[in-house]
Amino acid sequence: MQNIHSIIAGKPVASPLAPFDKIYPATGEVIAQIEPATDEMLDMAVQQALSAQQAWAARPAFERARILNNIARLMAEKNEILAEAEVRDVGKLYSEAVSADVPSGAEAFEFFASLCATYHGTAHKWGDQMAYTMRVPLGVCAGIGAWNYPVQVACWKAAPALAAGNSFILKPSEETPLTANLLAEIFAEAGLPDGLFSVLHGDHIIGQAICQHPRIAKISLTGGVDTGRLIMAQSAASLKKVTLELGGKAPLLVFDDCNFDLAVQTAMDANFYTAGEVCSNATRIFVQDTLKERFISAMIEKTAQMQVGDPMNPKMQMGAMISDAHLQKVLADVNAAEAEGATLCFGGRRLFPEGMENGFYMQPTILTECHDDMACVRNEIFGPVMSVLSFADEDEAIARANNTEFGLGAGIMTENLGRAHRVADRLQAGNVWINSYNLIPPGLPFGGSKQSGIGREGSIYALEAYTEVKATFIQL
Repeated sequence: MQNIHSIIAGKPVASPLAPFDKIYPATGEVIAQIEPATDEMLDMAVQQALSAQQAWAARPAFERARILNNIARLMAEKNEILAEAEVRDVGKLYSEAVSADVPSGAEAFEFFASLCATYHGTAHKWGDQMAYTMRVPLGVCAGIGAWNYPVQVACWKAAPALAAGNSFILKPSEETPLTANLLAEIFAEAGLPDGLFSVLHGDHIIGQAICQHPRIAKISLTGGVDTGRLIMAQSAASLKKVTLELGGKAPLLVFDDCNFDLAVQTAMDANFYTAGEVCSNATRIFVQDTLKERFISAMIEKTAQMQVGDPMNPKMQMGAMISDAHLQKVLADVNAAEAEGATLCFGGRRLFPEGMENGFYMQPTILTECHDDMACVRNEIFGPVMSVLSFADEDEAIARANNTEFGLGAGIMTENLGRAHRVADRLQAGNVWINSYNLIPPGLPFGGSKQSGIGREGSIYALEAYTEVKATFIQL
C-alpha cells in the first residue's frame, strides 16, 4: 500500500496524524494511504517558501522562463504517466486525461514562461518629474485544488504564481492526491529551486490553516460556492488576496438555425464529459420550440449508445464518478427532479460494469419537461445530468438563461453571425462559447461572474492577480 506524504522543499515529510484512505473510483479499491499535514508542517513549508521566494524573484525573468519551459517539456514527456495517475485520482477516462486535461497543464507553463519574460510596466514623464510602475510578486501564494481536474488546476495556479516571482504551496483535494506529488517531482527535475513549490495533503482542516496563515499573501481556490464563502471569511483577518473559481449552472441556447448535428453533440459533450463533473458544464439546455422534439429524440438515441465503464478502456465514452457519496447525491438529485415533475427520458440509474462492479458509475441522464423553478435547473448537480427546457424567441432565451445566481459559462448554437454576437453580448457569464463548448486555450481567461467567483484563471489577468503594482516617483 502506497503512503502519500506531503512534499516540502523537495522532500517528503512524514506526518504524525492518522492517515486516511485514497480510493480508486473506477473499482472502489483502497490504493493508497494519505498522511494529512499538520500546522507545524505548514509553518515549515511557509518558512522554506519565504526564503526561496526572495532569491527567485531576484532572478532575471528569462531565467525563470527557462525553468518553466523545462517544466512544460518534462510534463509533455511524462504525459502518459500523469494521465494514468489522474485516472487513478479521478476515475475519468484515460482518453480525456491524456489528450486534454494533462496537456493543458503543460500548456499553462509554456504560456506563462513566455509571458513572464516579456511582461513590463509603464513609464511617465512630467517636465522634470518622472515615474514608472512595475508588477512585483506578492510573496508566498497558495492554491486549494478541486478533484475533477487535479493536474490542470494545479498548473493553472502554480504557473502564473511562479512566473510572477512568487513561491507556491498546493493543497490538492484529499480525493485526488496522486498527481500533486508527481508534479512536485517534475518541477524539481526541471530545476525549480527547493522551497518554491510544496504540496500539503489533507482535508478542510489544513485548508483552513492555510487561509489563516499570516505569511501567505494570496489564496486561489477552485471549488464550490459554499467553500468559496468559507475561504473568503477565513482569509479576511489577514486581508489575503483571493481568486475564486466556483460553481456554475451554465445554459446552452440552441436556436433553430443551428447546425443540428453539431448542436446535439455539443450538448452531450457539455454534460457528459468527465461524467458531468465540470463546473462550467452547460447543464441547462434551452432548445427553441420548433426544434425541441427532434433535438430530444436525437440526444436520447446517441446517449443510449454511450459505453460507460473502465476508464482505461478506449471503447468507453464515460468513466466513473469521484466517490460513492457523490454518486448517491447525484442519484438523489435525479429522484428529486422526477418528484418535482421532470420526465426521466434516459438514464438516472447506477451502473455496475463487468469487472468494475464496486466502482462509482452512473448512466448519462436526460431530464425533460423541466421548468426554471425546479431544483435540477437551479442547483449545480455536478454529475452526468442534463435538464432540457424550451423557449420561443431570443429575448425569452436570454432572460431565462440569466435568471440564475451563477455566471461561469454559457453556450450559443446558431449559424446566424449577428445573433451569435447579439446574444453573447447579453449573456451574464465569464465565458461564452459559440458553436463549441468548454474550449479554454492558455491565453484565454476563465472565471465567473455573480456567485461563480472572483478573478480569472489563465491569460495575462492571472499573472496580474499574483502581483501588485508598485509605482516609483522620481524628481529629476
